[in-house]
Amino acid sequence: MPSKKYNLQHIPTISQTVQHTNGTVNLGFEEYDLEKNGHTNQDDLKKGNGEVNAAFEGATAEYPPLPPMGVDGVVADLPDEDGEERQEWSNPVEFLLSCIALSVGLGNVWRFPMTAYENGGGAFLIPYLIVLTFIGRPLYFLELAVGQFSSLGSVKVWKCVPAVKGVGIGQLVGNWSVVTYYCSLMALCVFYFIQSFSSVLPWSVCDYENWADENCVDASGNMTFTNTSQSSSEQYYIKYVLKQSDSIMDGIGLPEWRLSLCLLFSWVILFLTLAKGVQSSGKVAYFTALFPYVVLFTLLGRGATLPGAVDGVIYFITPQWEKLADPSVWYAAVTQSFFSLSVGFGAIITFGSYNNFKQNVYRDAWIISLADTLTSLLAGFTIFCILGNLAHELDTDIKRVVRGGSGLAFISYPDALAKFDYAPQVFAVLFFLMMFTLGVGSAAALTNNVITVFCDQFPKVKKIYITFGICLVSFLIGLVYVTPGGPWIVDLVDYFGGGFIIFVLVIIETVSIMCIYGMRNLLRDIKFMIGVDLGIYWKFCWAFFIPVSLTAILLYILIDLRLPTFNGIAYPTVAYAAGWALAGIAVGFVPLAFIHAVYIGEGSSLIKKLVGVFRPKPTWGPAKNKYRKEWEKIKNSD
Repeated sequence: MPSKKYNLQHIPTISQTVQHTNGTVNLGFEEYDLEKNGHTNQDDLKKGNGEVNAAFEGATAEYPPLPPMGVDGVVADLPDEDGEERQEWSNPVEFLLSCIALSVGLGNVWRFPMTAYENGGGAFLIPYLIVLTFIGRPLYFLELAVGQFSSLGSVKVWKCVPAVKGVGIGQLVGNWSVVTYYCSLMALCVFYFIQSFSSVLPWSVCDYENWADENCVDASGNMTFTNTSQSSSEQYYIKYVLKQSDSIMDGIGLPEWRLSLCLLFSWVILFLTLAKGVQSSGKVAYFTALFPYVVLFTLLGRGATLPGAVDGVIYFITPQWEKLADPSVWYAAVTQSFFSLSVGFGAIITFGSYNNFKQNVYRDAWIISLADTLTSLLAGFTIFCILGNLAHELDTDIKRVVRGGSGLAFISYPDALAKFDYAPQVFAVLFFLMMFTLGVGSAAALTNNVITVFCDQFPKVKKIYITFGICLVSFLIGLVYVTPGGPWIVDLVDYFGGGFIIFVLVIIETVSIMCIYGMRNLLRDIKFMIGVDLGIYWKFCWAFFIPVSLTAILLYILIDLRLPTFNGIAYPTVAYAAGWALAGIAVGFVPLAFIHAVYIGEGSSLIKKLVGVFRPKPTWGPAKNKYRKEWEKIKNSD
């Protein structure tokens, strides 16, 4: 056996380095029997110059430092000198645009305006801006920072607090739930985009032979609008596009073949976007982040000139002050902030993990959150300008033309587009291309988070294979949403998967980082990474306002529980049970993962194992050794 000398100067403690419980020590992945060579404890191996001489003479420089070892002699995964191989964004601009594409999505166009209207109109902007300032933006920066600091995905990042690694798994469930139905909305955009090339927009006239009935009113507005009337765009959407069921008591039905093909196309585009990881998705972000603004400003300019536009804007911003005392409004503000910024889904952590270690995410968090807010307001004004015109043309109250959820994008907006005097097909093509683009930007980021979790867990499998597998499985799950009962399932999954799950996990996430990992440690890490001393605003939000306010709102919502309905119709009991099961699975991963962490934890007794899971793993820290060495010196000096 050749002579070797192993340097321990870069290893934090000798106890992490030498394991002799079983009489062996692992030296550069070669076992050396201690007792056979006269060594019975660690002191025999320690030398004054910080080197281990394992009964060998001489020294050879090609052997690496001894890796840290667990209680069973298992070598821990300390990064090598150059860090683990991990993709990085080609440049900071691509990262910034990708984050904007993630945060500025379909939720800004159809979810924000309706959420604002249903929860106080102009008065909703007050709780929304407060939530954004004291909850949304701080959480966004927190997730970006921990992801960039560790270069780890949303599950492995919990090496900082192994006891709550189930938070990352639960967020994965919520993330995957949302992205599967998100792509069903993209499929609708593809369908409408194709239909927009018709010589006459098909939803602008009542087709009595195929889908319209006697209550249909076409876009000409010549017929009288009564209480039983439905616009041609509404009947086209419900009866022709979705073939929507009036009830799901007897099941959801089979997937609609045209929408299934559109869904397949959407996932093919996402696969091509994600095939090369952030290197390819970053390039796509130049289009997905910027093009929607071109269309929104174009539509706003056109919509503002339409008769009745001002009435629509006034209707949108007129406050209902009594709503501010309703905790459900604040709950809606928080969930809208989470949905819009994509906070709590794990995608922000993943995006940050592909950053250069010194990227100024402090600045980026401010830019992205501001862009998200302004885009929501821009979309609100644009949509209600057009809805005001629609109400004016039909000579009816604006409440009659307002539709919630996907109906805003696929009923009210198409109806208004059909009334444009000049080239309505052009505006329709631009609008649905914009909607699809918004969907690609957000769905790519959410899907990339799922892919990253599996790539981190199975590093030997090629990323393109994992990407293909995730896209295929997601497509198959998404077929549920293009059935006649699909719209019912979308609203149900949105409530439990996109709202309740994330709300609970964000509370656990914040408390764990602030109270277990420690706010002081977090502030130290951020200062080391980007050189910024964070002030009282961040400390107040992270340590007090976020956990206290979110917990208070959640408790009220659970006490005054209002389960979701679809068009005012309650779901069958089995549907509510499935929704609670989805939430229970996601949140249930937290205690299950805690038990697993204790089971595999280091320590000879249960108490030591319990203590250990509330401390960062030895491998927690910057991925690249050149930063890790500096950080360990600062950490040890503290």
